Formats: sequence, C-alpha cells, structure tokens
Amino acid sequence: MKPRLAARLLAAGLLASATATAAPAAIRDFVDHPAFGTAKISPDGRYLAITVDRGDQDVLTVMRTDSMEVANVTQLPDKKSVGSFEWVGPERLMFNAVRKMGGYAQPFNTGEWFAVNADGSQPRPLIFYGTLDATQRGKALSSERFRLVDTLRDDDQFVIMEASSPRSSEGAGSELFKVDVLNGRRLSMGRAPRENCRIALDQAKQARFAVCYSSQNEDGEYDERTELYRRDGRDWTLVNASTAGGRHLDILHTAADGTVFVTQDDGRAPAAVGTLDTATGQFKPLFQDRQAEVSRYIWSTDESALVAVVTEAGAPAVTLVDEAHPDAELYASLAGAFGGQMVDFSSHTRDGRKIVVSVYSDTNPGELYLYDRDTGKASFLMKRRPKLDKDAMAAVKPFSFTARDGKTIHGFLTIPRGSDGRNLPMIVNPHGGPIGPRDDWAFNQEAQLLASRGYAVLQVNFRGSGGYGGAFRDAGHGQWGQGIQNDIIDATQWAVRSGFADRDRICLYGGSFGGYSSLMAPIRAPGMFKCAFGYVGVYDVAMMFEKGDIPERESGQRFLRRTHGTDAKRWAENSPARRAAEVKIPVYLAAGARDMRAPPEQTELMAKALTAAGNPPEGMVIQSGEMHGFYEVDNRVALYTGMLAFFDRHIGQSTGADGAAP
Repeated sequence: MKPRLAARLLAAGLLASATATAAPAAIRDFVDHPAFGTAKISPDGRYLAITVDRGDQDVLTVMRTDSMEVANVTQLPDKKSVGSFEWVGPERLMFNAVRKMGGYAQPFNTGEWFAVNADGSQPRPLIFYGTLDATQRGKALSSERFRLVDTLRDDDQFVIMEASSPRSSEGAGSELFKVDVLNGRRLSMGRAPRENCRIALDQAKQARFAVCYSSQNEDGEYDERTELYRRDGRDWTLVNASTAGGRHLDILHTAADGTVFVTQDDGRAPAAVGTLDTATGQFKPLFQDRQAEVSRYIWSTDESALVAVVTEAGAPAVTLVDEAHPDAELYASLAGAFGGQMVDFSSHTRDGRKIVVSVYSDTNPGELYLYDRDTGKASFLMKRRPKLDKDAMAAVKPFSFTARDGKTIHGFLTIPRGSDGRNLPMIVNPHGGPIGPRDDWAFNQEAQLLASRGYAVLQVNFRGSGGYGGAFRDAGHGQWGQGIQNDIIDATQWAVRSGFADRDRICLYGGSFGGYSSLMAPIRAPGMFKCAFGYVGVYDVAMMFEKGDIPERESGQRFLRRTHGTDAKRWAENSPARRAAEVKIPVYLAAGARDMRAPPEQTELMAKALTAAGNPPEGMVIQSGEMHGFYEVDNRVALYTGMLAFFDRHIGQSTGADGAAP
C-alpha cells in the first residue's frame, strides 16, 4: 500500500446489514469498566504498563510482554487515581495523581508526582504536599503545579519538568527543572520571561522557547492573547505577538535536527501545522484542514519527523505529512491491514523496533497489538471491552447539514444493526460541555447500548463544540438556550427529512450540559420530542453562579460571565427549571448525591418545578456515593435499565430483562 494512497484511510460509516442478529449483549457488558485505559511499552520492550479503571479509582498495572503476566499493580491511597504516566527508564515509571470527579468531568490534578520500578520496588513520592522528614523539604509542593516536559530518552536518571506558580504567589511564573527520578532532587534550568507561560525545549533539551498566554485585555474584557519568546543565553526575545498580526503560534516539538514544529492559529479557522524559522518567526505550513482541527499527531519512532496528522470533521481522516519517512510506509501498511479502522502508534521501544499499535473503530471499542519490525508481524495483546463482539455492534454514519443560520454542523447517527435504517425510533443525545467537548466517530458504549435495543442515536457537534476552529467554538458562548438548541433541533429535523427517524418516536437523553439540552430542547420545539431523560444536568443558570465547584475559581466565574452574561432575566429565560410549565412531555431525572459540578440541588429544583407545573417526573434518582457521572457498575446497570424502560414506554420496545437484553 503506497503512502499517498493512505492519505485518507477511513471513509464514512455505512448502514449496517439487514441480516438478523443474535440477542444483544447485556447492559452490564456495555457499562462495565474497560479492561485498560492508556498503554505504553517500556524502553527495552520487556514490560507493558496500562492504566486500569476501577470505578472511582484508576491503578497502574505492569505486565511482562513475553507472557502478559502481571508484574506489579500500583494503587495510590485515599482514593487517588494514577493519571498520566511515562516510562523514564527501562525499569522505572513516573506518574501523577488525580482525583476522579465523575464520568462527565475531567479528573482533578492533585499536583503530586510519584515514581516506581516495574516490579513495584523503590516507590518514591517525587513531588508532594508537606514533607516526609526534614531532609526532604526541597521536594515539598506548595502552590506550584508541575508538568512533565521531557523524559530524556537517553538519560535514565533525570526528566525535565516545568513548575508553574499562580499570580498570587511569590515568584509567580514558570520555571524549568531537571528532576531526579530516584529521589526527586530538582535542579533549575531557567525561568520564563513572565507569568502564565509554557516553556518548550530545543534539540539540546535546553529551555529555548516560551509561549505565554492571557485571556483578558487592559479593560478586564475577555481577549485571548499569546506571545512567543525565544531564549538566547539568559535573555528572552519576543518572536511573535498575536496582538501584532492576529496569529497565535504554539510549539509542538523540536526534532533532533533542530526543526521546530508549531501550530499557527488565527483564532477563527482550524489551526495550521508547520515549521518555524526561529530567527525570523516565519511560519512554513505543512498542513491545514479548513473544516477540522488536527486531533492527533503521529510522530516517527525516533521522534525526528511528523509522519501524519489526523482530523475528525466526521470519521477520522489521516494525512501523511512526510511520505518519504520509513515510518510513513510502515503506518500505511498497518492501516491497510486494519482497513476501515483507526490505527495509531500508541508507544514504542527506545530503538523503535517494537511498536504498540492501537486500533479502534465505530464498532471496535479498541484493541492493542505489538508490532515487531524484525519479524514484520503484529501480535494481538488485548481488547478494551472483551465481552462485546465488535461484529455485532452498530455502524455509525457521519453526516453534516446546513443550520438555519448557514453554519455547517457535523454529527453522527448510530443505526441499529440488522435494521433497514428507515423510520426508526430515535434518541437525540446532546454531549456535555458545551464549550470545547465534542462527539466523535469512535466506539461509544451509550450509543451502542441504545442501538442494541433498536434505537437510532443522533449526536450533534453543535456550535461551541471543539475540533472545528476557534470561531465555531466561540459561537457557543451566550447560546445555551438559543443557537445550540437550534442546532440540535435542526439536526433532528434533518434525521426525519432523511427518513432515518420516525417523527412520532423521538426522545432526548444527555448528561451534564446534555441533561440541560434534554429539558431545554422540548421547550424550544414543542411537540417534536415525546420524552426526555436528564442525567447529572444543570437546569437553573442562577444556581450555577452560587453552587458547585465552577464558581469557586476565578476562571470558573469568568467562564460563567462570558457564557451567561449578568442579566438575571436572561438567566431565567435560559433555565428549564424556570420554564417547567413548558415541558409538556414525560421526564426522568438522575443525579449523583456527591456531584460538585452539577450539584443534586439542580435536579431537585427541576423535579420540584415539574411537579408544581403538574408534570412530576416519572422517575428521579439521586444516587448516594456518586458524582458527575456514575462509577459503580451496579448503579450504572440500574440507571440504564430504568432509562431503557422509560424509552420503551414512550417510543419503542426492548427484549426483556437483564442478561440477554437489558
């Protein structure tokens, strides 16, 4: 397979075959935790490290690649989870600690870093709160936040990290350190030119660049600005300022030959990828897609070249950037072997002879293979969801349409396997966020569960969604109840006009902001939807300014002001709980009792308002112990069992009780 033939490897998903299928998998098989999260091979290839989801806590598991036997499991105390991790030597791993906040919220970074050997020996806290003893005060964490910058592939003792201090602290700004992975000792490598910067390295692994950010102008109004600095000796020279030319430059990677890969972004269209002349600041473009941002970069195993980029307006499209590189031909060959699926170099050994290859698709939850250059063979390692048969899953059809105001909106339609794809009962499933997150073509266990019970599932990347450029993302601000809902409604009408959905059998389901939309869209489009299921949703804008973890931070308050303004009348207009009398369809509500992002008081207020309007919820669950998205598998099974029964009552039917059906 020639590299240029692999420029776009994945086509749009097609409708499933109408061939009859066996009974669907059990609900538990869809909602159980996956077998692995992130996977990385050790520099010498002897070990494979993976994160394993145990509900509200993730652990780090190390296996021997020759036998796949477990060598060690690292579990942090106090329900802390292992976050990101890296091999920092053939035997040693380094990782940070996070606290999970629910399936619909990003984990909270505690700021702590640890290291451990593959066999579990020499566990060490490297960066932590407080002190273990008087000799370790130099490693204590106060207000800094550390980021791993480079593992120094030819140095097994040190890594490079960046420490950032908030504006309120003494010595605010960023500083680069060499950190000893055995004892946490830190050696300064230099400071950024000002506060709120991210430092990048040159090919000699020295502090060479700083990208500095600000989000407001002199009048305190929102205004995203960036500056790029180059370090010469101890002096920093300004290379680019977005205020001068309207372009934002960001450093991606510096190759061994000194080539500096960057992105250039005008804040409106998807960013371009290219190289930078560090003396003049001139940008040389390599790739830009006018519809979608680059979602993933595929680097050569020697880290010298950018082999390919991935964009995802709909299904993933892979463009080879450096077709002459040997790894480009290897990538194209592997992609050809897994036709119709997305292939990625997940990790590799230091010499690049062994590569962990990740494979997934709309129907494949994910598989890992170990490719050996010496034999030219890829050996199977593991499946992310081994209980689900990928050949029994539903295909996902990417689509796009023109919204009422002329914007191009993209989305995905999951078609039940074995159906003819016509006049189906449909669940409209808005995603969370709404500013930044997005839906994609990859396997989605919720959509697949609903499709396995006969429902088409409509997912919409409405305005505000990430991945389509700054202008599209920013268009979601101030549009919770207006433009975003218009996009959801217009997408629903598209599905009906196209013959996929039965206009008389359409319901809504969503979590977080999706829960909000599930109650707001019926207000905006009376008669279109037959029922609504709101999960860990927000239903009252005024309460967002008072309760939960968002208003606890200044950045959160800025977000709320930018997104909702300060007009209480408009808050009420955009709050389903204040307009409950207009929700004239059956409603089911669910929330976590410990949810700090969308506190359960939001759900309780919505239920109370519906009851006062004469339309009490058919069901309401405030689940003890759960947060912003349920973790406990039994709670998930109960949630989706109730959800399916609710939809069945109003727009469809399923096949029975848990086991072969729910």
